[in-house]
Amino acid sequence: MLDINLLRKDLAHVVARLETRKSPQPFLDVDRYGALESERKAIQTRTEELQAQRNSLSKAIGRKKGKGEDASAEMAEVGDIGDALKASSERLDAIQAELSTLLMGLPNLPQADVPVGPDEAANVEVRRWGTPRAFDFAVKDHVDLGGPLGMDFETAGKLSGARFSFLRGPIARLHRALAQFMLDVQTEEHGYTECYTPYIVNREALEGTSQLPKFKDQMFWVYRGEEGEGGIAEAAATEQYLISTSEISLTNSVREEIIAADRLPIRLTAHSPCFRSEAGSAGRDTRGMIRQHQFDKVEMVQIVRPDASNAALEEMVGHAEAILRKLELPYRVVLLSTGDMGFSASKTYDLEVWVPAQNAYREISSCSNCDAFQARRMQARYKNEQGRNELVHTLNGSGLAVGRALVAVLENCQNADGSVTVPEALRPYMRGLAVLKV
Repeated sequence: MLDINLLRKDLAHVVARLETRKSPQPFLDVDRYGALESERKAIQTRTEELQAQRNSLSKAIGRKKGKGEDASAEMAEVGDIGDALKASSERLDAIQAELSTLLMGLPNLPQADVPVGPDEAANVEVRRWGTPRAFDFAVKDHVDLGGPLGMDFETAGKLSGARFSFLRGPIARLHRALAQFMLDVQTEEHGYTECYTPYIVNREALEGTSQLPKFKDQMFWVYRGEEGEGGIAEAAATEQYLISTSEISLTNSVREEIIAADRLPIRLTAHSPCFRSEAGSAGRDTRGMIRQHQFDKVEMVQIVRPDASNAALEEMVGHAEAILRKLELPYRVVLLSTGDMGFSASKTYDLEVWVPAQNAYREISSCSNCDAFQARRMQARYKNEQGRNELVHTLNGSGLAVGRALVAVLENCQNADGSVTVPEALRPYMRGLAVLKV
């Protein structure tokens, strides 16, 4: 959430930065915001005047009573002022609630060095690593390769519908090996603390990392409550959701906390399933494992001091790159434009791995600096050197998406006979198995 003082001090700047995100509709209703702010100021001024009058009258009542004089008129006036103050307080609460709703709908402001553009076409390639392999045979995609090795979309469809996968045997082991390998690298080499988190979270957690209210249609909802005639009674239900990323649970682990300065930076990682409804993505990547309703990811989260967050972002990108380099998978790093960034990010790098069957680079990790945007929603703070409570900065990134890494390994390491060479880095996790074959 943006600091409302930014809007109050320099509304034009905030509007200009928001406009670079190229939404079809303006993020901020400037007229409505202006009307609410004007009314808020007027009510606060009137409240201060009423409080001063009440204080003055209370003193007068005390003096009169001390002299044995009648203070009924002043007491009646104090009662009227009390009624007016109550009405003002109720209206001020309503205004503050509407302003809060307005702020919850505003994305983060892009940093100054983020390229301005409406979509991914304006993204800027930063660097590449590795050279895509030249095949001397017809390349198969991961679906055709994976089928004989235990990748079963038909069974998944029978169980759950489209955009799910069922893995058996060696390919299931390779999927697990990838996750274990990623966790080991992030914990043993990069200093992250491994976590196991809930896969179901409450509404407050999703508001804290900004999935709610804007992206409710992207979430799978879970309700638990009393069973009534018509099923679970909505009023009695507890609103809960399946996580779309363990960023939600990792980042919210510091919600409503004041962190000791010497605990920073905090580096957390977790391997978890992720659940996304993929609303609005009909027809995109419907074949295979690129875009699924359920997928696994190893997530990285950092909680840092404000002056350290951009350096932490560069570091986090390097931590994700290390996985791809150890797997010897060609990739590129892309700085996202203002129109392609996520809602809570102020700056984002995507890592895109080479996918031979598509003859293209595809996203496998997204690393973002959210500045104080999430921390303000969560009220996650630390005690600075001056002894004051200050909002931390939060960062998140994939280290990596396990399913897409599986796709990349299958396609980049395939052989003419349909077998797949296991990358050296994964063989210790595969009991030394060097080749997957039927």
